[in-house]
Amino acid sequence: MTEKDKKVPVIAIIGPTAVGKTKFSLGLAEKLDAEVISVDSRQVYRYLDVGTDKVSHETRRHIPHHLIDVADPDQVYSAADFAFQAADAIERIRKRRKTPLLIGGTPFYYKALCGALSEDLPKDEEVRRALEDEIKEKGLAELHNELRSIDPAAAEKIHPNDPVRTMRALEIFRITGRNATWWYQNQSKMESCYDIFYIGLIRARTNLYDNIARRVREQFENGYPEEVEWLLSRGYSPKLPALQGFGYRELVRYVKGNSTYEEALEGDIRSTKAFS
Repeated sequence: MTEKDKKVPVIAIIGPTAVGKTKFSLGLAEKLDAEVISVDSRQVYRYLDVGTDKVSHETRRHIPHHLIDVADPDQVYSAADFAFQAADAIERIRKRRKTPLLIGGTPFYYKALCGALSEDLPKDEEVRRALEDEIKEKGLAELHNELRSIDPAAAEKIHPNDPVRTMRALEIFRITGRNATWWYQNQSKMESCYDIFYIGLIRARTNLYDNIARRVREQFENGYPEEVEWLLSRGYSPKLPALQGFGYRELVRYVKGNSTYEEALEGDIRSTKAFS
């Protein structure tokens, strides 16, 4: 038996935003008697429903979904958290003689599950913007002290007046849940126990853009602005990584009276197109 034969087979459906992953996955799940594991860094958060296009509770009762609504918006949820919980879900699904089906397009979550993050440590513009805001509010010295507490080895190498490297080291920790030193030390020791069969969905760019524009308009008409208003009214900071994503970022400005409805709508469409 080869090493590959010993690995756990898993199917994953990947593709850009609005390509049709959810619809395709539900049809495939029916045929395979599968349970879905969401690989989406925004759907992990509770209360972010309309803006992240979560499947309905009725659908989830029919086809079980895992790793949706597992953290509050003000909690840190890292790629390491995802890898641990996804591995647990895969094991439990297989014990019930069902098929685990990964669905979603967050690349560093896949890398974390496969033990390959150290090969290409992820970046996240939303986390980076939050760190930049923290430097403005608290000062670079406080962020460097935070780095010293979570990664003393990196803090020794990075000058206290170096904002770029300080933010990068903190960014790695906030995304993955492990500090940069740990990743570099373990780079050659990690091997995935999964043999993932990827199904990639594509569409013509013009068709994809039409889908994005239609979906964003439907979200705005179906409670997206009200969802953001509720989140802010409950005290969730607009600077949280969960609320820094496209759509939420634009709607925060709208709810606060800093843009019009149409400006928020068009801004969300532009940002989503750029992301895809």
